Amino acid sequence: MPVSLPGGIYFAGESGAWTGGMAFYDPHLPGEAAARAYLVTLEQFTDIAAQEMYRPPADTTELIPATGAAIDAAVADGRATLGPGRYETLICPGSRDGVPMLTFTAPEGASAVPCRPPAPVYLGMIARGLRESHGWPAERIATYLAARPGVAGAWPPDAVAALVDKALAAG
Repeated sequence: MPVSLPGGIYFAGESGAWTGGMAFYDPHLPGEAAARAYLVTLEQFTDIAAQEMYRPPADTTELIPATGAAIDAAVADGRATLGPGRYETLICPGSRDGVPMLTFTAPEGASAVPCRPPAPVYLGMIARGLRESHGWPAERIATYLAARPGVAGAWPPDAVAALVDKALAAG
């Protein structure tokens, strides 16, 4: 389901899969971050965490207790750390219908790292996700993405709009 989280997303680092900056959530950025929520089990969440952290594919059964403890800590304190790398910080920005919402992000916020523009294919995939989950028109998607740290100042707004139009037409 579509959700809005307090804060925003920024692009930084280097994605091995997409090239360019990766999207991270920062609850301290102004505004709201458009997101999509999924209801998953602890086992599914652990598997997603392992994939996002580029852990070797394997049985994640041994990771479940640590993940469960990190979830409990994030729900209690708003934040927990699963490890030192990218997507190894767990944030609980609130709850929906009594169920805690959790997301993975980088250990540092947007103000602590050099932002980096994302690859066009990655930004296009995010644009399609915003249309699919939130039902936003192309103009709103382009305006939203053009203002994100890592995109702003690196991509002219008209280039973001053209990329969004192309991505939505293809997808």
